[in-house]
Parts: sequence; structure tokens; C-alpha cells
Amino acid sequence: MGQPSFFTESNGRFDPTRFSLSLWGPRTLNGPAVCAIAARTAEITGSADGFRPVRFTIDLFRAAREEPTATTATVLRDGGRVRVVEVDVLQHLDDEEPVRVARSTTVFLRESVNPDGERWSRESTDFDPPSVPEDDYYPRFAADATTAADGTPVDAIAWTSDLAALQGPGRKRHWTHPLPVVAGEPPSPFLRAVIAAESTSLMGNWGTTGIALINCDLTVALSRLPRGVRVGVESDFHVEDDGISVSECILYDVDGPVGTGLVTAVNNAKAEIDFTSVKPEDRMKQT
Repeated sequence: MGQPSFFTESNGRFDPTRFSLSLWGPRTLNGPAVCAIAARTAEITGSADGFRPVRFTIDLFRAAREEPTATTATVLRDGGRVRVVEVDVLQHLDDEEPVRVARSTTVFLRESVNPDGERWSRESTDFDPPSVPEDDYYPRFAADATTAADGTPVDAIAWTSDLAALQGPGRKRHWTHPLPVVAGEPPSPFLRAVIAAESTSLMGNWGTTGIALINCDLTVALSRLPRGVRVGVESDFHVEDDGISVSECILYDVDGPVGTGLVTAVNNAKAEIDFTSVKPEDRMKQT
């Protein structure tokens, strides 16, 4: 098998590959794939000299299915310093009225120079990503030491590809090589950031029994685009009440932080993903 990707493209339609499939339910697409196809269309539509994509927000209206998918784009604003592109992700394409499964808004800002003065910024020395072979797309995970609810100490987990080992209460981080959105088309730095950032929900909502809250959105904010093919996602904030959670992550590369990912999520315990019994590595095999 060749290089993995989320979709293959033909005549404006995108056919999902096995790498786009979700663990939440049969024949459903995962969040990174849906976000990726929307971000790709936004970048193609909104790119212009001197402009950089800085904020991507997507609302996930319903589960996307394993079927041909399309996107439509609308330029909402085309100003001297701000460009805004809206993208719809559509399925049931042969119906009289296709179904919108997601809608995104991407903001592009014109680059210039930093203003004078000093301001606090997140240190770039806090991150220590692992060394992973260039052609290895399987993600690595790690977790901080913490204390369980009953007071029992919980050891830190060093970088590993074993998801079952991470099923605990510690703060988690993710070092990933985002897949191409479309076969034969290397992802841009912006697409890498969006695809990686969708793991904000996983990093924030993954606890001792698995992940039982599913995100209905994603917002990615970027000060700069990531360098290199890998992007890190580190949990930085999480709260939950009444079956609703908010999670925020730091996005980083080999040189330090680049921005944040933010999601809201809702209780989906009836379809909880328990990584001690589910083996996503079978789906992620590259051969």
C-alpha cells in the first residue's frame, strides 16, 4: 500500500479511505478527516500573498458517514488585512438536497511585524518531543504523573504508541504526523495544524475508563504555522459539568508552541471508546 491519506479525489468528490474511519461507530468518519477536508477547501479558496490562516472553527452538525463527500466555499470577507472563508462539508450528494454535516469558518490575516514592547509568552522549553522515524505515521502519546481521586500516586507515562497504557487520569500529550488529506497531496503546514488539533478532544476527554465525551466543534488559533511534518498537542485546560466539557490544548512543533486548540464536548458514554479493548493500531497499519 502507498502513503496513507484520509480521502481519494475524483471529479470534485472525496471518497473516504480506511484511515478516515472513526472508532465511535461503524461506517462513520473521524473528526480529523472531516476537519481536514474543510480546512483544505478553505486554504485553497482563501490563500493570497501575504495572508496567513490564523483561525479555523468548525461546527460538526452530525456524524459524517463512509460515503462520497464534497465541499463548497464562500468568501465572506476579502479585506486588506482580513479574509474570511466559509466552507460546508456535504454528503448524500446524489439526493435532491445534499446533507450538510459540518460548516467551518477560516480567518486569514495579513502578515506584518510585531509591535514594539515586551509581552509575556509561553516558554518554548517546556516541550520535549520524541524521536520518530520520518515515514512512521503512527502517533505517540505521553502522560504526566498525577494523583488519583483516592489519593493513589499515578506514575508518568513516557512516550509510547500503546494507547491502553495512557488510560489514566494524568495530563496527556500527543506527537503526531498528520496524514495527507487527499492521496498524493502532502498536507500544508496549516492542514497539519488543524488535523493535529482535532486531538484536543482526545487529550482533554480521555480518562480512566476511556473517552466518553464527543466534541461537536473545534477551534484552532495559530500565531505561526508549524515547522516540520510533526505537530504536538498537549492538554492545557479541562473542565466538565452536567455531561458537558471544555478542553484546550497547546499546539507545538520542534521549535515550541504555535497556537491552541479548543473544543466543547457532550456526554457520549453509550459509545465510550475503551482503549484497553479497542485496538486502533489495526486500522492505522500502513501495510
